[in-house]
Order: sequence, then C-alpha cells, then structure tokens
Amino acid sequence: MECSIRPALEDEADQISAVILRALRETNAKDYTDEIIERVERSFSPSAVLQLIGKRTVFVATVGNRVVGTASLDESVVRTVFVAPDAQAQGIGKLLMAEVERTARGRNIPSLTVPSSVTAESFYARLGFTAVRDSYYGDERTIIMERSLNDPL
Repeated sequence: MECSIRPALEDEADQISAVILRALRETNAKDYTDEIIERVERSFSPSAVLQLIGKRTVFVATVGNRVVGTASLDESVVRTVFVAPDAQAQGIGKLLMAEVERTARGRNIPSLTVPSSVTAESFYARLGFTAVRDSYYGDERTIIMERSLNDPL
C-alpha cells in the first residue's frame, strides 16, 4: 500500500471529517462512553474541520485518492491524529507523526505536547512521548504527553 503524507486541502474537509468520525466510533468507542464520543464528534464536522485547516498545519495521509489519516500541528501541540479503522496498524500514524515532527523541527520547536486519548496512549509512548499528567473534561480523560525533539526516536 503506497501512502503519501501532504498538507490537507480545503476541499478534503469532508473526507477528513469522515475519517475522524469513523475512528471515534469504531476505535475510540471501546475506551469512552457514547456521550463522550458524541460530544467529541461535534468538534469534527466537515465545517469544523475546514476551520481547523485554516488555523493549524493539517496533514493528510492518502492512499490513491482516498484520505486515510490526518494529523495537525497547532504551534507545539500535536492535535487530531486519526487513521481510518481499516487502515490502522499499517504505519500510517507513524508516518503522519514523522511529518508533524519534521515540520516542528523546521520551525525550531523544542518539544511537542499531545493531548492523547486513552486509546492512543500506547501509540504515542512507542514514539517516545511520556505521560506528564491527566486532564479531565467532565468524565473524559485525556493524557497529556510530551516529547523533546532533542531526543532521538
């Protein structure tokens, strides 16, 4: 499977939103209640994703013409890292994170922070991130993780 990583285009907001919503419903649902998933979903409608493309550096992973993953960089914070359920565990998330890291290094950002879902904590840990604290929004637990870009992977 040939996967490429590149900046997101505005006309891909629908596809990016669909990837995020599928990942939330099919992957994250095992770690979060329906109420939490529904609340998070509201932040990733196609129009919300379009706004994010204007505010952050958003990347997509594509296979052919299909968007299969996304990640974004918001100053020194990694956000919205999602891979379509049928494309998970194939290295796509790692490729997205490598592009985020390359971009951050190019901007002389010394470290990255990621607000990780419970679902993705082990993924980020394998990439060298360490948990520094938990954050709660109601009953939704997020693990704040950090990684110095001075440390090799």
